Amino acid sequence: MISNYLKIAWRQLVNNKGYSAINILGLAMGMAVTLLIALWVYKEYTYDKFLPDHERIYQVQRNFNSNGDILTFNTTSLKLADVLRNTIPEIEYLSETDWMGPHGLMAGEQKMYLRGAVAGSDFLKIFKFPLLEGTANGVLKDPFSIVLTESTAKALFGNQNAVGKIVRIDNQHDLKVTGILKDLPANSTFQFKYVVPFSYYEQTLDYVKAARTGNFTENSFQQFVKLRPGVNLAKVAAKIKDIEKSEDNPNARNSDVILTPFQDQHLYSKYKNGKVAGGFIEYVRIFSVIGGLVLLIACINFINLTTARSAKRGKEVGIRKAIGSHRNALILQFLTESFLLTFFAFVLALLLVLLALPAFNALTASTIRIPYSSFIFWLLVTGGGILIGLLAASRPAFHLSSFNTVKTLKGGVQSGRSAVFSRKVLVIVQFSCSVALIISTIVVYRQVQYAKDRPAGYEVDQLMVTNVNEDLSLNYTALKDELLRSRVVQSVTSASSPATWIGWHSDLDSWPGKNAGETVEMGMIEVAADYFKTMGMQLKSGRDFTGYYPSDSLDVLLNEAAVKRLRLTAPLNQLITFNDKKRRIIGVVKDALMASPFTAADPTMFMPSSTPNDYMMYRLAAGVNPHTAVDQLTKIFNKYSPAFPYKYDFANEQYNNMFQQEMLMGKLSGILAVLAIVISCLGLFGLAAYMAEQRTKEIGVRKVLGASVTQVWLLLSKDFIWLVGISCCIATPVALYFLQGWLEKYEYRITIGPWVFIIAALLALTITLITVSFQSVKAALADPVKSLKVE
Repeated sequence: MISNYLKIAWRQLVNNKGYSAINILGLAMGMAVTLLIALWVYKEYTYDKFLPDHERIYQVQRNFNSNGDILTFNTTSLKLADVLRNTIPEIEYLSETDWMGPHGLMAGEQKMYLRGAVAGSDFLKIFKFPLLEGTANGVLKDPFSIVLTESTAKALFGNQNAVGKIVRIDNQHDLKVTGILKDLPANSTFQFKYVVPFSYYEQTLDYVKAARTGNFTENSFQQFVKLRPGVNLAKVAAKIKDIEKSEDNPNARNSDVILTPFQDQHLYSKYKNGKVAGGFIEYVRIFSVIGGLVLLIACINFINLTTARSAKRGKEVGIRKAIGSHRNALILQFLTESFLLTFFAFVLALLLVLLALPAFNALTASTIRIPYSSFIFWLLVTGGGILIGLLAASRPAFHLSSFNTVKTLKGGVQSGRSAVFSRKVLVIVQFSCSVALIISTIVVYRQVQYAKDRPAGYEVDQLMVTNVNEDLSLNYTALKDELLRSRVVQSVTSASSPATWIGWHSDLDSWPGKNAGETVEMGMIEVAADYFKTMGMQLKSGRDFTGYYPSDSLDVLLNEAAVKRLRLTAPLNQLITFNDKKRRIIGVVKDALMASPFTAADPTMFMPSSTPNDYMMYRLAAGVNPHTAVDQLTKIFNKYSPAFPYKYDFANEQYNNMFQQEMLMGKLSGILAVLAIVISCLGLFGLAAYMAEQRTKEIGVRKVLGASVTQVWLLLSKDFIWLVGISCCIATPVALYFLQGWLEKYEYRITIGPWVFIIAALLALTITLITVSFQSVKAALADPVKSLKVE
């Protein structure tokens, strides 16, 4: 019985090749898009969920009350770590960490500059990354030890067993390899290549050792905790909230200590007034909705074409019923045909996903694969395919099988008003989604371009950045002189932050006009000579620093945002207090976008540094090709830092990375909008062909009576134009509502003008006319004699 149904279904598919191809291709494209988005969304939601006991891991953070504005920081002090460790029994493990930046590793002739973690002895007890060699209890006990990931060990020592071997770090100290970690998965927030004990920092860096006996306001580190099983988070939160307020310090008294779930860090990274206010989760939700819309559009196509074509099969149903077919058999036949189409569409969708995955992974910086071995994956996609097949086949199956046999044999089955109306409603829904996606793509693109066109306040082109290691720091003056002599570089400086990031924020103690209890938190950047010249930043008033300053220099420069925040009308030569020292404002520099191009410039104070800082920045000479200059720069840097490979970044690339999420959204929404339009047009093409076929006699009669090709074309096209016009009217307010909400999170944003909606509507109408016109003109040019000669 089933084989017979399949044979009939196959004949229907083969005998209607064009209709079948359109239906299968449209549905396959929708399935492929949705499957790609679903795999990406699943990857984002599973970040850090692979860790055992991940639900008990938290990061210690602080909510700082700044004049009623609650700011959330993940910088903490070592004093807080010790207090939590010794006074909160609900904490099972606690680990301090640095910011997991790059360090130089050397073993024999192998030299690498890799990102690593400096972490407390409990780190691998909290984060149970699989250890291939060693145990979490012992690998971080010795201060001069190091745990390598599998790939790092292989890169340094080849196929030899790395455990027990020596790795030199930053060309300063030898560390013994005590353990090997399995490489961290792609969906891990941490992406370090090795772990060094935090006790190593305390034994080799005086400021870290001093910080252990410091106060609650010396916030320079991260810390993570794992709570004991069954512990109530609310009770722990209440116990730790006011811990810092025990210290007689205004800044400490303004801080609340909080715990945030580590498993949420990837998706929920934004805070407002001390509470989670979103993050990357916003983009995950947006693309989940878009993926659903594309599948909805494809399903509407499938349902519309299936129901439209089914009206032609009334006589077939009548004959089958006349020779004894039961209604259940007819229903099963229609369902079989629908499932066969759905099956072919699903197979094609999998092929499309396989072809698209490399490009999609490159676009989203992912390593997504189809989980062939996952039972849940196959259960979900199979269930989705069955549901789509049922939706597409249910109306023709139950509707046609209910007709009277005599009526169907007389040809009395026509698409009723309800069937025509439902198809029109589905087309309107379909094109409303497509037009909304077009509008969204235009708005996202304009917002990104608007921010990109915003003056940065410094010159990002021809500017390069290199992390300063110990060797570069010791040889900074000689290195700078040789770079300038090479004529490849025209200016050199160093600073505590790179061009596109401010790594240090702190509060001023006092300033002229300060109100009682008022606090001001601003960015702090220590700079070397020629900083503003190298960066291309402009002074508004006053003067620049002159050469290297002694370590006790108290001169500072402020940017315009800082002057405005401090309400200084005549800032030059005013005295402000920072770290219990009075400092004199000698100049005001114009604002530069060093944090985000979508927000106002951070209030920032620039202080002179007597020694080279963490980042070396150098501007290439005019006319020098950056990529051809690298060879010469490599030789110079290797001369002064032979133990480290030469690493560099271009500031313009770092600046463009600040748009990464918005650009991803723009590219994906653009691609999905195009696919949605293509899928919709496939449906329109099929419906237009069906309508032309249904009205063949009418067209023949009209042509005999003198109708022109234009009149016939307009007759067949006007219904679709009206439907798309209604879709534009529906999509415009809906898209405007959601896009206004999306834009509100940016301080620096565009306004959505009416022309955006006009362009989207004209584009949709033009595409519709092009799609429908092929079938309309074909019908209009057909010989009327042939259409009138037979029924």
